[in-house]
Amino acid sequence: MSERFRVVITDFINDDRAPEREILGDIADIVAMDAYAEADLVGKLDDAHAIMIYHNIELSRPTIERLRHCKLIVRCGVGFDNVDRVAARSRGIPVANVPDYGTEEVADSAIAMALTLARGVHLCNSRLQRKAGPWSYSQTVPLHRLRGRVFGIIGFGRIGMAAAVRAVALGMDVVFYDPLKPDGYDKATGVRRAETLDELLAQSHIVSLHCLLSNDTRHIIDAAAIAKMPKGSYLVNTARGACVDLSAIPDAIRSGHLAGAAIDVLPHEPPTDDHPLLVAWRDPNDPCYDRLIVNPHSAFYCEEGLRDMRVKGAQACRRALLDIPMRNIVN
Repeated sequence: MSERFRVVITDFINDDRAPEREILGDIADIVAMDAYAEADLVGKLDDAHAIMIYHNIELSRPTIERLRHCKLIVRCGVGFDNVDRVAARSRGIPVANVPDYGTEEVADSAIAMALTLARGVHLCNSRLQRKAGPWSYSQTVPLHRLRGRVFGIIGFGRIGMAAAVRAVALGMDVVFYDPLKPDGYDKATGVRRAETLDELLAQSHIVSLHCLLSNDTRHIIDAAAIAKMPKGSYLVNTARGACVDLSAIPDAIRSGHLAGAAIDVLPHEPPTDDHPLLVAWRDPNDPCYDRLIVNPHSAFYCEEGLRDMRVKGAQACRRALLDIPMRNIVN
């Protein structure tokens, strides 16, 4: 090889790039842009041979059409809705993801959020911190035993199945909705399948989202969907922010229809100060204050998982650059 390749990490990574250099250092120069907007990358990607993108920015058609040498765009994560896959395909550029880096962590986080809500842990802690209630379980009344309650999963991929295993271990009755899944996954995992979203919503004490973002799943949970859940149920989203119409959550909590919600992902991150969740969260007199958990897109994180994400993304680039058959192509 007469010249070295150029691999660009568009966003999120701002350290010494050691994991990427371990995998690619002998064949490529690695540049980390740490961008927070696609506009920050104008003129900086055109000659890249491979691109590693995370979740802080998007790659749209105009950017992709400027790429001259690109052999792969790898979304270093599970979701890939922030890359225009159709535009990349039209240019002959494969798009891949890293579907298995944080399966355990996201599933653990979803269950942790569900338990924190459904066992009243967050509510009691929040109220006691500001001396808003008595030193008594009575603040949480009514709570119900989780064993035998329905844990509803939307999206039965790797993370959805991992969450199901954990919920089953808690003695919960697990049901999933995923119209793209072939028959037999219910039998293989020992859980139930809902034929429609409405069927799942109507019976679920906890609804946990684990689906990719697409035209079919954008706002799959909105005010109308929440209204179909049982009164006093809980909503957890560790999938993609736009899968839930977040503006519907505060009123659902205020009315008592939702007993709580835990949100790890937002459509635009970080949110502006006037975001409806942050506004509701800011007022101690708002019922949302004690019943709403918002995390900064952190469900995926552990040190091991973060390294997996970086290493697997770099390995995908190496295969593309050396013309080795690629995996996890999503376009």
